[in-house]
Amino acid sequence: MTVDTADLIRALGEAGHTVAIAESLTGGALASALIATPGASAVVRGAVVAYDTELKSSVLGVDRGLLEREGPVHAEVARQMAAGVRCVLATAAGPASIGVSTTGVAGPSSQGGRPPGTVFVAVSTDAGLLSREAEFAGDRAAIRSAAVELALEMLGNSVR
Repeated sequence: MTVDTADLIRALGEAGHTVAIAESLTGGALASALIATPGASAVVRGAVVAYDTELKSSVLGVDRGLLEREGPVHAEVARQMAAGVRCVLATAAGPASIGVSTTGVAGPSSQGGRPPGTVFVAVSTDAGLLSREAEFAGDRAAIRSAAVELALEMLGNSVR
């Protein structure tokens, strides 16, 4: 199922939400999908593309020990990215109400023992953290596209 980003942006806005995005394997594609929608500027605070593992720690606040033990493709890394980006993209009004993150392996080779297609997406709100693991098939583009769809779906579910 493809998420209608116009409906998503409208629902987020009506609920008074602001969104901060932390991306790794999707490389800005999630932010692009949201920002392409009219009205996104009222909802989307911005995005951090932390493709390099070190940036996940130094910019987003992901625990260095976790990254050393588990590598960047892990559910807890995704959760910490989502929580961290809410604060990194804070304004005078405070942190973003929702943080969403993507991390995974788009291929063609494995990373940290994880095969291509392994994806973790997380959403952080004041109510807590939710993460999902998925295994997608296909080439890099297909895996990245599927990760964006999963993130949009989870973001939509956080509004309901």
